[in-house]
Amino acid sequence: MSGVLYLIPNTLGDGDSAALADVLPEPVRARAAALQYYIGENAKTTRAFLKKVGTERPIQEIEIRELNVNTPPGEVEKLLKPILEGTDAGLVSEAGCPAVADPGALLVRRAHERGVKVVPFVGPSSILLALMASGMNGQSFAFNGYLPVDATERGKRLRELEALSRKANQTQIFIETPYRNRALLDTLLATCAPSTLVCVAVDLTLPAETIVTRTVADWKKKAAPELHKRPAIFLLLGA
Repeated sequence: MSGVLYLIPNTLGDGDSAALADVLPEPVRARAAALQYYIGENAKTTRAFLKKVGTERPIQEIEIRELNVNTPPGEVEKLLKPILEGTDAGLVSEAGCPAVADPGALLVRRAHERGVKVVPFVGPSSILLALMASGMNGQSFAFNGYLPVDATERGKRLRELEALSRKANQTQIFIETPYRNRALLDTLLATCAPSTLVCVAVDLTLPAETIVTRTVADWKKKAAPELHKRPAIFLLLGA
């Protein structure tokens, strides 16, 4: 009988064990502490997560394998092998929920194909937390990942998303590399209509958490929060 693949959420930023308890329910932490096989994007940061969780056995006795953007698709079957042989495993992301905007989705798909039971656990998702706090349409929304780096292409894509949002009354959500946050906000304000709503959610669940929703016109009148190198989620809703 095969083992179970548990999807273990991570925190959204650095913190100690006490902070972990604020965002991960006790049953999730207990299950995470009991597992002896983990799959994560980076072995070092996975060990750091397990140190915060507090494992039932020494961390050096826990098997940790990597799955990231550089992992060849053919290696995924090897990651599943211990599970197929009966070992329960935990899939953990660098931050937030595994398999959401995360390379772990391929492992989950393969697990379903091989008949492995997949169990998702409750934890912080920056995408959903930002949507909840934005005041925008939570009935219809789309996550678009990263927008183009090229300024011209980025502006073109934003105009497309704004038009779609206005037509379908659909919230559009996207992210950016933290050091380019300000450039993205500047493009948003230069591209979108004055009445379009824009939300910027920064450092979610962390002490410096900041969430601001304004029309483009109001964003231009008021100071924006400091965004440089801070994890951020951007949302827009055309009006």
